Amino acid sequence: MVKNFLGSSVTSGSAGAEHGKTLQNPTLRWVRQSKTSIMALVICLGRIVKTALVTGGSGYFGELLSKQLLRQGTYVRVFDLNPPGFSHPNLESLKGTILDRNAVRQALSGIDKVFHNVAQVPLAKEKDLFWSVNCGGTQIIVDESVATGIEKFVYTSSSAVFGAPKSNPVTEETEPNPAEDYGRAKLAGEIICKETMQRDGLDVAIVRPRTVLGYGRQGVVQILFDWVERGLDIPVLGGGNNKYQFVHSDDLASACIAASNVKGFATYNIGAAEFGTMRELLQVVIKHAETGSRIKSIPMGPTALAANLASALGLSPLGPYHSLMYGRAMYFDISKAQKELGYAPKYSNSQMIIESYDWYQANRASLSKDGRSHHKSPVKQQLLALVPHLLRMIPA
Repeated sequence: MVKNFLGSSVTSGSAGAEHGKTLQNPTLRWVRQSKTSIMALVICLGRIVKTALVTGGSGYFGELLSKQLLRQGTYVRVFDLNPPGFSHPNLESLKGTILDRNAVRQALSGIDKVFHNVAQVPLAKEKDLFWSVNCGGTQIIVDESVATGIEKFVYTSSSAVFGAPKSNPVTEETEPNPAEDYGRAKLAGEIICKETMQRDGLDVAIVRPRTVLGYGRQGVVQILFDWVERGLDIPVLGGGNNKYQFVHSDDLASACIAASNVKGFATYNIGAAEFGTMRELLQVVIKHAETGSRIKSIPMGPTALAANLASALGLSPLGPYHSLMYGRAMYFDISKAQKELGYAPKYSNSQMIIESYDWYQANRASLSKDGRSHHKSPVKQQLLALVPHLLRMIPA
């Protein structure tokens, strides 16, 4: 039994009377049950109280997206294996896995829009889960979304579907060409969404973000911040002159919400409007920190081979996508999102890396190490801890 947004109970399982069919909007059910006057009904409907399901809503981005939805007056249900790290009167949490069809069906009851963020990320490095969660889980939730009559389905994909692009900027018309399992699984999820739209009419928006930064972001970027804070040297590959775009989590959340308000299938590439090279980005945070870190250039080919070997042996937290892209150029043309969504990113690369670093410094002592979310938890550096010491032997 799970509490619905306005206090009604929804029964799960085949024994539930409402199992397997679309539930009415909870606002309408509340009005009917409380025998509210016609005028009150009109007023209530005029406000159009929307309900949204955020899968992976306890992860780094899912939680920030949930908060932004709540600020806009949307009732939010989080579907995750872990509870969200905050509370709100219009927030509901349902524990479950995206691979449990019955749990997914229960999570969708009374929902208008779905924001599907559940994914095994590159840090997980578990190929089986890449496919079962990122692909199989997506199939389950789009199937159930069709059965439930969801108004809009927003799929958070990844720029990893493009691998290392042959040319930049990458547009929505650029042919995907993933180079490792994470990207292939995310592309498979896109294909599932598009085929469901074509076959069953599910209204889908696919959002492809560049690498996400922002306050609270940890994972691999926390290793960089640790080295900078300690004044250790930082490596770049092949000079670090590769142009590299990030996106702030708040800007990405705004884009996802905007995409949910547009009818009809569409794909959007989302990133910062202002960005430069990897070397320039690192120099910004080093200058801001004033700890004496220096940038050292190392060769791309041998470094990528060593990184992939260490990852395969379980000696490094990095996945194949990290070594593939760190030294290569990658940036989106965001003009389609700007035109159709009114997308106006507030953060440049420089602003978001400084904000992320400052948050890390202010919260380092209390950082969670429970590992429930890869992007909300510090990662073990393992063999990477030796890198700054090896860099000392290289002239600045």
